Amino acid sequence: MDRIETIRQDVSLKDYNTFGIEARAKYFISVRTEEEVYRLFDPGSMIRGERLLILGGGSNILFTDDFDGLVVKMDLKGIQTMQDQADYAEIKVSAGENWDGLVQHCVQRHLGGLENLSLIPGTVGAAPVQNIGAYGAEIRDVLIEVNCWDRWSSQVVVLPAEDCQLGYRNSIFKTSAKDRYVILSITLRLSKQAVFNIGYSSLELELEHIGVRELSLEVIRDAVISVRRRKLPDPARAGNAGSFFRNPEVSGTIYDDLKLAFPGLVGYPQPDGSCKLAAGWLIEHCGWKGYRQGDAGVHPEQALVLVNYGNATGQEILQLATQIRQSVKKRFGVELEAEVNIL
Repeated sequence: MDRIETIRQDVSLKDYNTFGIEARAKYFISVRTEEEVYRLFDPGSMIRGERLLILGGGSNILFTDDFDGLVVKMDLKGIQTMQDQADYAEIKVSAGENWDGLVQHCVQRHLGGLENLSLIPGTVGAAPVQNIGAYGAEIRDVLIEVNCWDRWSSQVVVLPAEDCQLGYRNSIFKTSAKDRYVILSITLRLSKQAVFNIGYSSLELELEHIGVRELSLEVIRDAVISVRRRKLPDPARAGNAGSFFRNPEVSGTIYDDLKLAFPGLVGYPQPDGSCKLAAGWLIEHCGWKGYRQGDAGVHPEQALVLVNYGNATGQEILQLATQIRQSVKKRFGVELEAEVNIL
């Protein structure tokens, strides 16, 4: 690949992933405008034939080796009001905006719908990829459309939310259209009429604990932040990517059998009759909570979180994750799937 001025070679990725894993990119470029994206991914550009990684905040990725290709850091910024109606507003947000910064922006303007998703790390462009969710809310609840560069047709396309196939920590961007689209921005519809979502148990308990008398978007955001900070380590202090595993889903029959064998089992019945099991409970009851080997470990407050305490390698974190999966499978007969993107 011919060099151009804005593409750097042999770049450390340690500061670009929240695990703090040392890995190197063969090539690296930061893009700040949509026009730069168009030029970079033009069929005649210099990157043709190179392996590609589109990188946002690096909060959902585990590098297990150097990346032999081009890492494209999405740094597009901007928040634009598209519609401003009496009971709702639609806003268009660029992919490189910080997610929690967006939540704060909306709460300060009394726009509801994102407050339960406070303090989730990462950038806006990653939100629909993962269909991020927390405390009873998901991005699909407010997503209108996703604006993308289509690498197959070399043009900008607008995908309505229903075409993104948003599911539990899943979307078309991780399955049938993986590597096809580069997300440029998303459009959200947010409510001016407050509807508070406080049905999640830990959020209810936090609101009771702080003695809330009147709900507001600000109060809910503060409560969510308090719960998350208590349960999840700050990546600046202990490298991590939040929940490493997805909560597994099993049939109602399997859940009933497991509940008989393990009365304390935590599960969440689903509308289709299946049950979503709490992966953290499974991991904790296999004895992993607080486990540490070298600088790779399991967080002492939340067994779903794997931690780099300093200089763990990606391979060491992956090895620990594999051991956890094997022990959960052996004891409960349940397969755990990684929520984190492993490279």
